[in-house]
Amino acid sequence: MLETIAITMLIVAICVALLAIKIILEKNGKFPNTHVSGSKAMRERGIGCVQSQDREARKKRPLAVEEKGKRH
Repeated sequence: MLETIAITMLIVAICVALLAIKIILEKNGKFPNTHVSGSKAMRERGIGCVQSQDREARKKRPLAVEEKGKRH
């Protein structure tokens, strides 16, 4: 059992090292930005992140009119 765990940990460590080799070897290496808003093509099409859009929609607007019957 202990041998299986050790082999598994070694395989996982090798996989992580191989995935991060570019980041490790470059001077200012960073993980790539895979977020929707980080893509130039998506920004050009006007497509944004749902979480960012939701955050903007939830902000209290200074000129917003309170809905009738709705209380906070």
